[in-house]
Amino acid sequence: MNPTPLLDTIDLPQDVRRLQKNQLPQLANELRAYLLESVSKTGGHFASNLGAVELTVALHYVYQTPQDHLIWDVGHQSYPHKILTGRKTRMTTMRQCGGLAGFPKRSESEYDVFGVGHSSTSIGAALGMAVADKLQHKTNRNVAIIGDGAMTAGQAFEALNNAGDMDIDLLVILNDNEMSISPNVGALPKYLAKNPLHDVKGLVKSIKHKSEKVLGLVPGALDVAQRVENKIKDLIEESTSTDTLSLFDNFGFTYSGPIDGHDVIQLVDVLQDMRNRKGPQLLHIITKKGHGYKLAENDPVSFHAVSAFDPQQGLHSSVTVSKPTYTQIFGQWILDQAAVDPNLLAITPAMREGSGLVEFARQYPERYFDVGIAEQHAVTFAAGLACEQMKPVVAIYSTFLQRAYDQLIHDVALQNLPVLFAIDRGGIVGADGPTHAGVYDLSYLRCVPNLVIAVPSDERECRLLLSSCYQLNQPAAVRYPRGIGTGVDAGADLATVPIGKGMLRRQGDKIALIAFGSMVQTALIVANAIDAAVADMRFVKPLDTELLLQLAAEYDYLVTLEENSQIGGAGSAVLEVLAQHKQNKPVLTLGIPDVVTGHGDTIQVLDQIGLSAGKIRQQILQWIG
Repeated sequence: MNPTPLLDTIDLPQDVRRLQKNQLPQLANELRAYLLESVSKTGGHFASNLGAVELTVALHYVYQTPQDHLIWDVGHQSYPHKILTGRKTRMTTMRQCGGLAGFPKRSESEYDVFGVGHSSTSIGAALGMAVADKLQHKTNRNVAIIGDGAMTAGQAFEALNNAGDMDIDLLVILNDNEMSISPNVGALPKYLAKNPLHDVKGLVKSIKHKSEKVLGLVPGALDVAQRVENKIKDLIEESTSTDTLSLFDNFGFTYSGPIDGHDVIQLVDVLQDMRNRKGPQLLHIITKKGHGYKLAENDPVSFHAVSAFDPQQGLHSSVTVSKPTYTQIFGQWILDQAAVDPNLLAITPAMREGSGLVEFARQYPERYFDVGIAEQHAVTFAAGLACEQMKPVVAIYSTFLQRAYDQLIHDVALQNLPVLFAIDRGGIVGADGPTHAGVYDLSYLRCVPNLVIAVPSDERECRLLLSSCYQLNQPAAVRYPRGIGTGVDAGADLATVPIGKGMLRRQGDKIALIAFGSMVQTALIVANAIDAAVADMRFVKPLDTELLLQLAAEYDYLVTLEENSQIGGAGSAVLEVLAQHKQNKPVLTLGIPDVVTGHGDTIQVLDQIGLSAGKIRQQILQWIG
């Protein structure tokens, strides 16, 4: 561990505020070193946190937290904030069961004033707090820190539109690093990227470096050059501010900036001034994702979220995994399907890497659409494409599809349009925790008319069900888990299976396990221990009624298993079918209980909520007595 003598004296933000302003650069450097050391051991979000170090120090230096409220957007830039707010010694537990969450969490600290994991919520939340504070005659301040691609989402502009027309004191900080996970897309980032400040520091540094030797020979020349450098920066900031002003001024915000987000002294000076300003304010800062760690600066995409690594060596691209992930299975399938169908188009809301579309974007750039962090638009855009005989595939995480539920119903399902939703991260997602867990989708999808829902149990099934649902002339969703598969060969064909037909994987005695998706493998383990039958249902909608009635006739006890909310999920669908056919059989529905799931290793979390093989076996035996 690198020595951090100044950071060692900091436990809470009031300790930061006791420092002299000229000590803050040292604190920022030590904080960055501590961040590198801790995340390299635990893994987690990395490059975005490196870019927010100076801003975090300046905010806690100027604002009287926690009385003043800092509302972080997305939340994966909050690690420096956690280190400065009493959680430094717990950074070794980051994203582990019982340890620190990877995002701000209200129950974790009074300094985490708003829980977050999704994007573009900070302005609306900060506005709500500001209005509440005004009504209660409080004098504290509210600051929304947005960036890392989050300003591309409609919700951010809905909040700007609302706040700009109100008599309210609110500061929005636009942390502009030109990146989401991938480089930003769309017109707004291009508009902001026109700011010369993005390039002026490098230009001035280059000129300064090349001329120092010459100027150093002329008495007083370096002082003159420094004044010229400052004047260049002032002129560029002045002209840029006037240009960008028009956008945010039209929303009713007083615009300031852009300023260098890695100059902690300047940030403090500006924030001290802005804390006393009235009305809606927007401060535009320019930062670099991965700042201070060259490997992350040069490759912010790979360093966005990392596993444990050696800081001296960086990430090892040579590391291989013996089994492909479900994301990779999807990525290969969509390439193969696109090769035979020129109408296939891929859409993602800023999740090119996470959804397995990197190679598709390379091979089919004209058929690939990253719409930015705009899930609602992604679905309606797909609906428009489908109206004109295109075959759009929306690659999206389960947790992010929640944000486009109205569009899925209103724009796709009600019009019965052939849009395929490739839903990644179904079920428990491990270290990312409850904000990213896909534990509600089967419940909220199965009530949507015209929608077919498939849940593959292994790699081969994933490919089969993707092909089958893609061929439909109606909306369909294929929902698969995070991580590696079971080791089954996925194949390379585009074969299909009958819609709504499951299969019996194992015969048994008295007990039949009716399993969906990822729980099929667990069900087979349990079945071997208690001699139970196992049905791989393949589809949540339509259900294989014939198979269910066969199981009800042949077995005394039925148990449903799903990695989804027990309320309203696949198990509920089974109960409905049995009730409709007057089958009064004992049924135990096992799924995710009505709780907020935790973060940590997926196997541990599943065990905690009763969905490990051992816990399932125990529950079944207790139930049948």
